[in-house]
Amino acid sequence: MAISSRTIDTRRAQMFPTLERTEMDRLCRFGETRKWAPGDYLVKTGEVGPGFVVILSGEVEITQRDPFGHKELIVTHMPGSFMGELAQLSGQPALVDAQAKSPVEGLVIPSEKLRDLLVGEAELGERIMRALILRRVGLIEAGAGGPIIVGRADNGDVLRLEGFLSRNGHPHQRLDPETDSCARTLLERFHVGSDELPIVLCPGGQLLRNPSETELARCLGLVKAIDPNKIYDAAIVGAGPAGLAAAVYAASEGLSVMVLDCRSFGGQAGASARIENYLGFPTGISGMALMGRAYSQAQKFGAEFAIPDEAVRLRCRPDSEDARFELGLANNERLAARAIIIATGAKYRRPDVARLDQFEASSIHYWATALEGKLCAGQEVALVGAGNSAGQAVVYLAGQVAKVWLLVRGPNLDASMSRYLIERIAGLPNVEVLTRTELSALDGPAGNLEAIRWRNTRTGEEMQRPIRHLFLFIGADPNTAWLSQSDVALDEKGFVRTGAELGNGRRLLETSRDGVFAIGDVRCGSVKRVAAAVGEGAQVVATLHAYLAAREEQAMAEQGRASWRTSARMRKPSAK
Repeated sequence: MAISSRTIDTRRAQMFPTLERTEMDRLCRFGETRKWAPGDYLVKTGEVGPGFVVILSGEVEITQRDPFGHKELIVTHMPGSFMGELAQLSGQPALVDAQAKSPVEGLVIPSEKLRDLLVGEAELGERIMRALILRRVGLIEAGAGGPIIVGRADNGDVLRLEGFLSRNGHPHQRLDPETDSCARTLLERFHVGSDELPIVLCPGGQLLRNPSETELARCLGLVKAIDPNKIYDAAIVGAGPAGLAAAVYAASEGLSVMVLDCRSFGGQAGASARIENYLGFPTGISGMALMGRAYSQAQKFGAEFAIPDEAVRLRCRPDSEDARFELGLANNERLAARAIIIATGAKYRRPDVARLDQFEASSIHYWATALEGKLCAGQEVALVGAGNSAGQAVVYLAGQVAKVWLLVRGPNLDASMSRYLIERIAGLPNVEVLTRTELSALDGPAGNLEAIRWRNTRTGEEMQRPIRHLFLFIGADPNTAWLSQSDVALDEKGFVRTGAELGNGRRLLETSRDGVFAIGDVRCGSVKRVAAAVGEGAQVVATLHAYLAAREEQAMAEQGRASWRTSARMRKPSAK
């Protein structure tokens, strides 16, 4: 399957630009020249290549291969072309084969120097970065170079693995053994029974039987071993909007950064079909596109990522040590850092109803502000919840929309909502409270909710309404269980307390532990919005700089006092 015409035809010039000789000359300071004979591979699928390669002379064929070794040409690089896509930016294994068609001379730029190039050569770096991103998009559209998942489309583990790869922007293919002869051939070749599905065939030839996300990531080379002896300026736990923003700003200002996430970059925002209220995108943007850009941007400035890698504990070392903190990971690795930024987010409680994730961000809302009020103006909406926050949202929305359907699981609101809110809701003519009622179905094409159904739990009667916006106020649980032994102060709901509310002159966004910061949804009192999370991610870097500077001054002062004491002892006359 060739790269989709949507990309290669409409944006071919941007995907495969040709550099001028003067531009190639400017890149020489970032790499070294190397030669290949006809037939030599510059890189093979599944292997880590030498880096980003500018073709100075000769021709290089870029091909993709299927599970049976058959090759299909993607493009032939000529002098002035360059090899690579986003894998070369992060030093991950190649997704395609590159073979010299004639004697080839190329300029090889390793991954770390490629990042220097992108920053140091602004205009040229922009063109190269755009090409790297578009090439990855094309590979994703074609499923080229990635693993092959064999299993039924409705298999839960198939969905899990496809979701993991999609959320991490990695190309892949899925073959159904019931309809695809190639899938059946693979099962016969590897002697796999239908009860053993799914299987995953990695680009390097390894066969995995229903792997975990971590096993799959390590087979694909997405995760590398962490050097326990390296000390990072900051370890960011969580790669959602807040964590990515902190990574971009910290790395762009020269700090060494490692970002961890147990599943994928983007967090809940990355799973959104469409975000329409983010500044600068009047027509909306998918969460994956927005977060993918942030992920690439952070890598461009040198931030390192370990995904999936889960932090399971935080240990604080003595104040005298340079690496004040140590993160223990689920795979028994350790990571040392001078500071920690907690950006693990909060898990909004979600009703057990099919297709909910297909409508989140576009039609499902976990808060009600002026923006949501304008979005739903004049329409019918439904709201699930029975607490005070749900009641306040109902009162607000009633003044903006045509009608509010309030779905309550219990027999009434008395046990969970303040009396004044109950009375106020009772006086609103466009609010209808349905007790002993639960959400049962969501209807409409993905990303475009058209109707919802609910069911009375006592009678079993179902009702459907043409509702395009659903509000969920059934609570949220912070991702802070891993902090249980770290002495980081939490509020009664488990959210991290920061700044002024702790007293004692705490820095902005700093927790009860010096050098440990919290941003985004995991922070007590935060505004649960993508824009707010990004803002805190940018803001925390200034506080981080202040903390690191203070630590450095303290270390220098201690060193100075130690030198003075040594000098004093040397000057002291010996006793006679």
